[in-house]
Amino acid sequence: MIILVDMDDVLADFDGEMYRLWKEKHPEKFIVPPAERKNFYLREEMPEEYGDLIKEIYSAPGFVKNLPEIPGGVEAIKEIRSLGHTVFICTSPLILFRNNVLEKFIWVEKHLGEDWTQKLILSRDKTLIKGDILIDDKPEITGVQIPEWEHIIFDRSYNRHVNDKKRISGWKSRKEVLGF
Repeated sequence: MIILVDMDDVLADFDGEMYRLWKEKHPEKFIVPPAERKNFYLREEMPEEYGDLIKEIYSAPGFVKNLPEIPGGVEAIKEIRSLGHTVFICTSPLILFRNNVLEKFIWVEKHLGEDWTQKLILSRDKTLIKGDILIDDKPEITGVQIPEWEHIIFDRSYNRHVNDKKRISGWKSRKEVLGF
């Protein structure tokens, strides 16, 4: 079985680090807390004038390569691979890609090992990627094709309205949902 796993907010805590740095750099500016988010894109939950400040944080050198792990994710995908499944990290680079693309490779090498950099797929359109399962936090994944994979939701506050897909509520629940 080919398992595709998203990186940001599935393996690497993009939102957690974004919120941490926001509080550090702009403590006087309120943004919706993570548990109350209703939209996948943070910019849709905050005043428009904060947009450049957010971009400044997530596009800064070192942001992606220093993201903390989502608890249990690295161990889970290593275990899934050890069971004989083919596992790829399938992630979308940011439009502000200058640091993002390189640092995704650095993050994967640091947390999973150099051999996993060969299992990293970067695509703005995940529907083009073949696989059996895609584990992703984005509520709806659209593109130019009807995907071959089954979209398994990785639980976040902004995707809880999705009721027609299987859901992993953290990596510990994956065996109940996936069966492996």
